[in-house]
Amino acid sequence: MKRKSRIIAMLLTLLLTVTLFAGCTKQQEPTGTNQPPQTPAGEETKTPEPSKPAEEKKIKIGLSLATLQEERWVRDKEVMEALCKEKGAELAVQVADLDAAKQNSQCENLISQGVDVLIVVAQDGEAAAPIVEKAHAAGIKVLAYDRMIMNSDVDLYLSFDNVKVGELQGKWLTDNLDKGNIVWLAGSPTDNNAKLFKQGNAKYLQPKIDSGDYKVVMEQDVVDWKPDNALKLMENALTANNNNIQGVLAPNDGTAGACIQALAAQGLAGKVPVTGQDAELAAAKRIAEGTQGMTVFKDTRELGKAAIEAAIKIAKGEDPGANNTVNNNKIDVPSILLTPVAIDKNNLDKELIESGYLKREDVYGN
Repeated sequence: MKRKSRIIAMLLTLLLTVTLFAGCTKQQEPTGTNQPPQTPAGEETKTPEPSKPAEEKKIKIGLSLATLQEERWVRDKEVMEALCKEKGAELAVQVADLDAAKQNSQCENLISQGVDVLIVVAQDGEAAAPIVEKAHAAGIKVLAYDRMIMNSDVDLYLSFDNVKVGELQGKWLTDNLDKGNIVWLAGSPTDNNAKLFKQGNAKYLQPKIDSGDYKVVMEQDVVDWKPDNALKLMENALTANNNNIQGVLAPNDGTAGACIQALAAQGLAGKVPVTGQDAELAAAKRIAEGTQGMTVFKDTRELGKAAIEAAIKIAKGEDPGANNTVNNNKIDVPSILLTPVAIDKNNLDKELIESGYLKREDVYGN
């Protein structure tokens, strides 16, 4: 009997153990990685929303202008602002007011703002070199716009063929004046372009000087390209030579206007051929009136567009598309050079008015 009771007790214990083990196994959570998570009763299963792509960072371009003294720089600025707006880029502008130290300080400010690319119209090509160094230290590339930054590792130069600009001026003067006394003015000595313009002038003027057909009665730089400085130089030349001057090589339209003002005071406006450059409205009006002989059209719409497009490409790590190189006394700088066009009364309408650069009523007053 006792043996039978022990057997029954053992069987009951075994049955109880199996029952408990089965219950524990039933309550365990699934461990397989392919099992879907359980949704609590009464709650809907939510499908995760697709992640949104990160918004593309807005490109910020810094623009340092030496001056807005001449009409052409106002045009350049307006073109760049409009294109940046169209392209969705931000343009931060500083104007140095012909002060190289102020320009350096302003560029430091633009660098501290974290611009992606810095475009510089150098007031002083030599003094602007530290701007490039400081920008590079911050990982910012620098574009020299229309005026080269000398002795630097500047990343890109955008301008026109400036030697060609000077050649166009010199050729026009020699085509329109066989012999006589001439005033040969050059641009600001701090602007490397002025040297290139004068180099181009010399291709045509120097043979006439060497032959004796031309006598240079004044050869001077116009500091800061200021018309007031050109006016004083021209007045001095007229006084020193008893008004015996037959031609004027003026380096741009601002200085041309000043020279014509001095000539007009002596009754010589329209009688002495005068060159220019920049295709300003005032110059176009003088050409139409016959007091200024020519100007050089450097389409700022195209140059400003090229600069912003190049800056955006550089900010994206793309090739800006240089088509030339220009040496800055340190390196051969990759360059984008556009072609200038000589303008006189024969093609004034076609090049400046029909192209939409100037309005007919503004030039002719009707």
